[in-house]
Amino acid sequence: MDSIDSRRGVTRRGILRAAFGGSALLFAPATTVAAPAGFDAWREAFQAKARAHGISDQTYRSVMGGLEPDMSVFQKMRKQPEFHEQVWQYINRRVSDWRIIAGKEALRKNQALFARIEKDFGVERGTLLALWGVESAYGDPLVQQNHMRPVFPALAALAWNEPRRRAYWETELINALKIVQRGWSTPQEMRGSWAGAMGHTQWMPEVWLNVGIDYNGDGRVSPFGKPDDALGSTARYLVNRGKYHRNEHWGYEVRASGASSSQASRSYAAWANAGVTRADGQPFPQPNASAKLWTPVQGGPSFLLGPNFYSVRSYNPSMNYALAICHLGDRILGGGPFIQPFPGSERALTLAEVQEVQTRLTRAGFDTGGTDGRVGNDTMKAVKDFQQKVGLPADGYAGLKVLARLRGG
Repeated sequence: MDSIDSRRGVTRRGILRAAFGGSALLFAPATTVAAPAGFDAWREAFQAKARAHGISDQTYRSVMGGLEPDMSVFQKMRKQPEFHEQVWQYINRRVSDWRIIAGKEALRKNQALFARIEKDFGVERGTLLALWGVESAYGDPLVQQNHMRPVFPALAALAWNEPRRRAYWETELINALKIVQRGWSTPQEMRGSWAGAMGHTQWMPEVWLNVGIDYNGDGRVSPFGKPDDALGSTARYLVNRGKYHRNEHWGYEVRASGASSSQASRSYAAWANAGVTRADGQPFPQPNASAKLWTPVQGGPSFLLGPNFYSVRSYNPSMNYALAICHLGDRILGGGPFIQPFPGSERALTLAEVQEVQTRLTRAGFDTGGTDGRVGNDTMKAVKDFQQKVGLPADGYAGLKVLARLRGG
C-alpha cells in the first residue's frame, strides 16, 4: 500500500499508518470469534463511561448487547502487509489508468456537486476527486460489500484490549455510539476498515461527528450512499483542519538546477528569481503566493509545494500520499505525467495491461481477487509470490518487468 511514513499523533484515521492511506480496497472481511473471557465484564463496566458521555442505556444495549469483539483486528494492526515501494512505484499505483478514467466519469456524473463545493469551500475538484478515488474507488459499492467490516465489533475489541491507545479507541467507540443515537446511521450500515474508517472518504467516527455536514439536506450526516455529505464534509475538513487556501493550486513540478529541498517558504516570484521555473515552461499564475521546494528523490522531479499540498497532507501525513493525491487530481482534469522521470522508473501500466497481468497471474495459480484493472492487496501479493517464484525482486509491484515475464519474455 502507501509508503512507510510515520504518523504523527492522532489523525483522521487514528493509527492507520501513512503506509495504508487509500487502502479501502485492501482490508479483508472480518472473521468474528466468540467473545474471550473478560469482554462481557468490560462491556458491562464500559456502559457507565458511555452513559457519562450522554449515551442512553437503550442505545448502548441495542448496539453493544450481545456484541462479540472482532479479534482479527489485532492481527490486522500488527501484521499489516508491507510492500517496499519506491516513490515512483507508489505514485504509479495510485495515479493509475483506472483511477484517471474512473475519475473523469465520476466528475461527469457529479459536475453540479463539485461546482457547488468549489463555490462553498474553494476546494479544487481535482483534489476531492483524487481523495475519493484513492480512499474508496469513487464509492464503489463492491468495496463496501466485500472489503469492509462492521465497525462496532472492531472498535469494541480495540477499546477493550488495545492497551497502547485504549483511551483513543474508547473515545471513538463512544463517538460511533453517538452517531447511532443521533439517528444518522445504524450498526448494520456502519462498515469500514479494521480501525473504523468509513464511507466514500474514509471517516473516523470523530470526523463524522465534528466535521461532517448534511450537504444534501436529507436530515442526517452520512459518508455512505450519495457522495454529497462525504465530499462536502471532506472539503470542510481540508479548509478547517488543513487550512486550505481558496483558489490556489497545490503546487507545480519545477526545474530547480542547483537548488535542493528547503523548508523555507518563499513567494513563487522569489523562487523564479532564484532560477526555479515550472517544468512545463508556463509562468506561475499567482507569483505572490508562497511555496516550499521539495525533491523527493535526488535526480527525480522537483516540486514547489503551496499550502494546499500540506492541506491534503493533513488528511494523511505521508508526503508521498499527498503527492499522489495532488498529481492524480491534475491527471483527472487533463494534466500530463511528470516531465522529469524518477531515477530507474518505468511508465505506469495501462488499464488493459494491468488486467492482462491479473489474468495471467490468475491462470498461473496466483489469485489476484479479480481482473478489473485495480491493484489492491490481493494483486500485490499475487505479484510478490510470482516474483519470488521466478527470481525477480519481490517488491509486489505490477509493472512492465512482471508483465514481460508473464508473457514469457
